[in-house]
Amino acid sequence: MPRPKKISMQTIADKLGISRNAVSLALSNKKGIGEELRQLVIRTAQEVGYLADTAQASFSAPILVLVPDRVMSHEDNEHFLFYHDLIWGLDRQLQEEGYSAVIVRISLAQEQERILPELVQHIDYRGIIAFGILERDYIVKVRQTITKPMLLFDSYYREIDASAVTSANIEGACVAVNSLIEAGHQRIGCIAPVNLTTSHEERWFGYTKAMLQNKLQPDFALCLLESEGFSRTQEELAAYCDRFVEGKYPTAVFCGNDRIALLFMKELETRGLQVPGDVSVIGFDGLAMSAEANPPLTTMAVNKKALCTAAVEVLGQMLRQPESSAVRCSAAPVLRMGGSVKGLR
Repeated sequence: MPRPKKISMQTIADKLGISRNAVSLALSNKKGIGEELRQLVIRTAQEVGYLADTAQASFSAPILVLVPDRVMSHEDNEHFLFYHDLIWGLDRQLQEEGYSAVIVRISLAQEQERILPELVQHIDYRGIIAFGILERDYIVKVRQTITKPMLLFDSYYREIDASAVTSANIEGACVAVNSLIEAGHQRIGCIAPVNLTTSHEERWFGYTKAMLQNKLQPDFALCLLESEGFSRTQEELAAYCDRFVEGKYPTAVFCGNDRIALLFMKELETRGLQVPGDVSVIGFDGLAMSAEANPPLTTMAVNKKALCTAAVEVLGQMLRQPESSAVRCSAAPVLRMGGSVKGLR
């Protein structure tokens, strides 16, 4: 779905012929401009639909960003770095549009016991961004408890009626698999634990779409689509490789994220197989360490800046029109070539 038309501080600045910084100072009630100009900016912001109430009331309360504790931990360093960029990119984008953000860490115990953070009960806030993969039941509890707008960022659940901004997973996976097919591959596998996240499910859809568009039947014998959890990945990849007796591996494998792809490459190496000589591998996310792998991993790199920009645009629309219907929009990832894909043509 296309994003709602953006009405930003730049819109107001252009209308009045002043700088964006002057608009920001006016709407955040800071010093640096005269009171007459401040009131003019506020009136113009209301006229163009940027503010639902007065600027002082709108911008005094922060946006709460609920972040699962596990993505703030160095235990999963690959995703810590990925999410670190997203968190601070989102915070920076919010600030540029005049919002303040409070990062609220959600522990595993809070998720499992569905305990809302105390800040939700004790401070005034404008809205909530649920960041990353929070458990479904926890999102349901937050949704049922709060009365303020809530945006799901980077992940969502179809059965929950809430606005969401994610990467374009289906389209991105389709591009990835099409690139393998264009390189001459037809015996293509897919490793994406669809039972764990909507992102993996959508990337599986994209794999299937690309195969069928090219009149190739997805072979479930070449796919690994379920997992008992992220801690079991290496073990599950070993079991996946055990299927292929007499070297009848797929010529290429699309992996639902870079972490899986890198672990899969490691497993192939332990079995004396070369990437891309024996098996080509392509991932999704664009983790920094993917470019440092040997060989560098070909991946669909998430456009983090576009993702953060889209999130703030949708959030702004929700704050201006709290009764509007939920929207879901996405940011297209970009194919980043590495050395992990071999052309067969």
